[in-house]
Amino acid sequence: MEKEMEHIEGLDALVEQAPEFLMTYGLKALAAIVIFLIGKYFSGVAKRITTKLLTSRKVDATVVSFVANLAWMLVFVFTIVATLGQVGVQTASLVAVIGAAGLAVGLALQGSLSNFASGVLMVLFRPCRVGDFIEAAGVAGVVDEITIFSTRLRTGDNKVIIAPNSAIMNGTITNYSALEKRRIDLTIGVSYTADIAKTKKVLADILDNNQFVLKDPGYTIGLAELADCSINFVVRPWVKTPDYWTARFELLEQIKNALDAADIEIPFPQMDLHVKEVPAK
Repeated sequence: MEKEMEHIEGLDALVEQAPEFLMTYGLKALAAIVIFLIGKYFSGVAKRITTKLLTSRKVDATVVSFVANLAWMLVFVFTIVATLGQVGVQTASLVAVIGAAGLAVGLALQGSLSNFASGVLMVLFRPCRVGDFIEAAGVAGVVDEITIFSTRLRTGDNKVIIAPNSAIMNGTITNYSALEKRRIDLTIGVSYTADIAKTKKVLADILDNNQFVLKDPGYTIGLAELADCSINFVVRPWVKTPDYWTARFELLEQIKNALDAADIEIPFPQMDLHVKEVPAK
């Protein structure tokens, strides 16, 4: 009889505590569900925004999918941790485990992750595009392909160079194809006996009649240096970027022929040696 009374009293106590229990843990459970649903929604938003951003930049579909899924996973993991914390689970140890695992993976794949991050930056900021002639990581060539870990370059003598993205992004990138126009810088040395005005006129006639030299911006011809064995003129015409090397080779040939026809000497490097005879004692 006494046991039955104790049992009834225990049930009464539970019934009395039930509303408080439901209020406390029910609200926590409801808040956890709301956090989970909101987090799941924003993980989808993060994936869609990432996909739209990369697609607008014409990134490879494989790269778009990988980066979008990575963004979704990061937001979703944060959501899970926040949900568990709301229902009373101690997430400090869970976060520590995730952090330790992430650190271990990061150290093991340090080089690959560096190349991956650099590849993402190259895709987003576009320092170079496929078809551009660049100089980076100690090599120069035309960009054939940009992948998430490396960049494929083709040199002028048709060699293929695979450069890690981290090596490219951590150094200076010189992009020779980024702009529509380039300036050719030539230094032409003539003899000290040459007439300066006549020489400048010969050079100007060549530039005025060359098919590759642009009228705007205009070219520059000036006496730059009185050197040891020649007076040096700078010749700086502007050409379209695709015509750079063709124009440079053609101009050098035309300048040589025109100076020869005008009897303007291009001197050889020379040095005058004065010998002083010392009388014998």
